[in-house]
Parts: sequence; structure tokens; C-alpha cells
Amino acid sequence: MSLLRGARERWVRTGGIELCVAEMGDPDRPTVVLVHGYPDSKEVWSEVARRLADRFHVALYDVRGHGRSTAPVPLRGGFTLEKLTDDFLAVADAVSPDRPVHLVGHDWGSVQGWEFATVGRTRGRVASFTSMSGPSLDHFGHWMKERVARPTPRRVGQVLGQGARSWYVYLLHTPVLPELAWRGPLGKRWPGLLRRVEKVPTDEYPTGSLPQDAARGAWLYRDNVRSRMLRPRPDAYAHVPVQLITPTGDVFLSERLYGDLSRWAPRLVRRTLPVKHWVPRTRPDQLAAWIAEFVTAHEEGGAALPPAVASGRRYADRFGGQLVVVTGAAGGIGRATALAFAQAGARVVAVDRDAEGAARTADQALRAGAPGAWPEVVDVGDEQAMEKLAARVAAEYGTVDVLVNNAGIGLSGSFFDTTADDWRKVLDVNLLGVVHGCRFFGRQMVERGQGGHIVNTASAAAFQPTRLLPAYGASKAAVLMLSESLRAELAGRGIGVTAICPGFVNTGITATARFTGVPEAEERRLRKRTARLYARRNYPPEKVAAAILRAVAENRPLVPVTPEARAAHLLSRFAPGALRALARVRPPL
Repeated sequence: MSLLRGARERWVRTGGIELCVAEMGDPDRPTVVLVHGYPDSKEVWSEVARRLADRFHVALYDVRGHGRSTAPVPLRGGFTLEKLTDDFLAVADAVSPDRPVHLVGHDWGSVQGWEFATVGRTRGRVASFTSMSGPSLDHFGHWMKERVARPTPRRVGQVLGQGARSWYVYLLHTPVLPELAWRGPLGKRWPGLLRRVEKVPTDEYPTGSLPQDAARGAWLYRDNVRSRMLRPRPDAYAHVPVQLITPTGDVFLSERLYGDLSRWAPRLVRRTLPVKHWVPRTRPDQLAAWIAEFVTAHEEGGAALPPAVASGRRYADRFGGQLVVVTGAAGGIGRATALAFAQAGARVVAVDRDAEGAARTADQALRAGAPGAWPEVVDVGDEQAMEKLAARVAAEYGTVDVLVNNAGIGLSGSFFDTTADDWRKVLDVNLLGVVHGCRFFGRQMVERGQGGHIVNTASAAAFQPTRLLPAYGASKAAVLMLSESLRAELAGRGIGVTAICPGFVNTGITATARFTGVPEAEERRLRKRTARLYARRNYPPEKVAAAILRAVAENRPLVPVTPEARAAHLLSRFAPGALRALARVRPPL
């Protein structure tokens, strides 16, 4: 059964070649043309195309010599970028004769796309270009020449690093061997390699034409790479807006290649995804969202890009359009974190048992730049409620990209004044709330197979013992160990886990903290006293939120945030006896 179910096929003739073109969606809507890479066929885009077809007219075509398109005779000289440009213009004229098309390319489809977006004869036929995992050969050539002409240790390292990543390019220039390998053992094993190495889902991709496609497609490299790298065009400037999507786990291309790209593409938007090379198969949901957003922004009268993306706000390239769930989001660190992700262009689900507080945070997130924000009311300690929440979020908004388990309650008092009921309450929220979030949302990330990140808010009390926080400290130490263990388990699935350990942060947790073993009036006095001490310390939750975004972007395992948290962490490693001595001191409350 075809991966492009429901698509309409036509044949487009150009220069003695017949190209197989598939179309989906309403032809009266803006047209998006998807160009595949090597050694793929148009079916690599099937999941992205299906998601775009509800809003756009989508056209996919098999590049000459691939899929159901015919091959040039002879193959040598039949795959030059000039001839590939002829093919693209023929397809564009066939599927959208009266309006420019929005171009999207992956791998060699992106290499071609840069040619289409920079040569003069395509002016007026391309409205925008989304590039992923394929640089312009001209830009690449200039990048190499500049580093060789003015070498520094850093530049030499960049050249050698990219040279090592490009090992396959050298092999594809050898005569006969690539064709024999693809038509023999490599062609048979390729689907399994994609599943194991790239985590590509098991389905009908790649198609049965793969061995032949890959054998013929070797001429893409032979006809273009050497000539363009030695003599790059000096005028390879993009005449259309460009969206660059960089998979940070791409083993074939270094992110350094795109460092100077704004020089060649003045209207440039950057995005990153923590995935590997075959992003059209592993993250079609995110690609479709970003493509739709970019196309809409560059259609006449279309909606503008989200403020975070348009302004180049920090982390917008990393989190823009992603789905983030934050628990304990009604105030304090949770609210600040939800707003920080919103400012980076993420969609936010604000979770709290305080319905009004969650709604306020969701509203503020929308005003801060989130393309979507929704409040959800739940007690994180309720296992069934959390399971239903995870199912509801998946059904209505999609699989979560970042989960922040932040909800927590404070409890102070000596061990013998802390009742079994007190222990149950603090562990239900501080520990089991984290467990429930990791289980239900984390399982969705695992099943999707496209990575993600989990942040668990622990505390400096996780490694700083004190006589007044036995239950609270135990719950946070458990969260820290859970995070470390889960990080080890999920490392092979591309899912990061971070434990955040703030210290004294000026939040509302002191207003609701419980003090055991004292009368109610004394408990109220202690709350006010503690709140004043935290206010005097005045470490804002926004700094913790910034640390969380940085930790996710850098995939850090443990982040002590405040100076006192960092000091306690250092002492716990190098002078634990000093911490034990400090634990005996009774704070002056």
C-alpha cells in the first residue's frame, strides 16, 4: 500500500525526463513543494505532507532517477544542479502556474533548494524556502576556502571535523563500488540501519525502489560536489525568506557550517531540533508545524511569525512551536518557567490544582508570545488524574516535548513531630507527583521515539541535610536520585532528564508551607517569618526559569541554581562532614 494514500499523481515532462508528481490538498490554496534527499524518494515526506494537506496544496515529486521518475541517459552529467533547476521549474509551473510556491528541502533536496532559492531564473517562482540537513554547495565552498586561506586552530578543527563527517561523499565518488553496494547488501540492510541508528519508525518506508534510487543518485555527488566546491558562485544570495531547521544530532553535517549563513540569507529564521538526520520521518509533527507557520507568515496577508521567532529571542530556535507541560504553574518557579518557554515561542500547558492561577498563567503565556497556551487543573499526587491528564494532552495538543515536574509543597518540623499523614502528603506531591508525570508523559515520549526532555524540580535540600526538613529533604533527595536513574534509562532513547536544585527562591511556597509540632498561631508566625526571610534574600524565580531553559538546551543532568545551592552541592561532594555539622544548627525562626 502506498505511503501517499489519497494523493493525486501526474507526470511532468522536462528535458527528456518524466517526473512523477503527487499532489494532496486543495489546489486553490498556497502550494508547498517538498523535495526529497538521497537516497530517498518522495515517500520520505508522506507524514509531513499528510499533516500539511489540511491547510495547503502539497506537491511532492521523485527527483530524476528516483522513485517512479525516469533517469537521464547517460547518467553522467544528467544530475547537474542546472538540470535539477529545470525540473523544479517544470514542476512548479505544472502544480502552481499562477502563484509562487513555498519550497521545502531535506538533504539533497535542500542542496537543490538552495540553488533554486539563489539563482536568478527562479525569481518570482519561489515564495519561501525551508532548508534542513543540506547546505548550499556554494556556501559550503566559500566556508571551506575561507578557513583554508586563513587557518586558525579553531578553523582547522572545523574543517577536519566536517571532513570526517563527510566520509560518505568520498566513497560515492569512487566508480562502480557504490552501485554494487546499494544493489547488494547495503540496499537490503538499509531499512534496518535506519530503524536502529536513526530511530526511524517501522513502516513501509523506504520503498522498494531504494537500491536503484541510491545507485543512480550517486551521480548527484559526482556531477556537482567537486565542481561547486572548487568554484563556488560568488552571487549565491537567497532572494526569498529562508527557514533553517538544524537537527543537532545530525552525524553528517556540523552546525558550524551554518554559522555565517545570515550573510547569504538576509531574511533568515533559525530552528533546531535535538534529533538525527532523517527528521522528516522522526519528527513530522514538528516539521509540519514549523513549515505551516513559515508559509503562512510569507503568504500575502498571512499571519506574522510568533514574536519570539520574529525577534530572534533567545532559545526561540530551540523551543519554538514545541509543546511544554509545566506542573505547579500557578505561581513561583512554575509560572516563571511557563512564561520563559512562552517567550521562546513554545506552546504551553499550565498545570496546577489552583484553577484560577493556572488560567492566569496560560493567559500570560499567550501574551508573552506562546502560539498556544492552555490551563489544566489536576492534583499531581492523584495517579488516575495524572493519567487522564496525559491522555487528554496527547489527544488535544500532541506529544509533549518538554515536561517540567515542578509542583511541590513545603513541610518543616522535627522528625518526631512529623506524622505519618504529614509524610504521605509531602511524598504524594513532591515525589509521587514527579513519578506520575515521568511515567505518563515520559512513556508518550518513549513511544513516539523522537526524543524529548524531562525536568524535575528537586531542591538544595536534596544534598543539604537539616534538622528541620526531614520529610521535605527526603522527598527532594528521592527526586534527585529518581532523575539520575531515569536519565540513565532514557539516554539511549534521546530523552534527557535534568534535576533542578534551587536554593532560597522568593516564591509563594512559604505562604502555604506547613510547620509541624506547633500551635496554629505559631505556625502562622513561622510562615510570615520565613516569607520575610525569603523576600529579603529576593532571588527571583525568573532566574530559576532561565536556568531550566538553559539546562534543557544543553541537556545538563543536575543544576544547582542559587549560590547557596551550588555551595552546598560542592560541600556534599568534597566536604560532607561540614554539611553534617551545619545540619545540627537550628535556624533562627
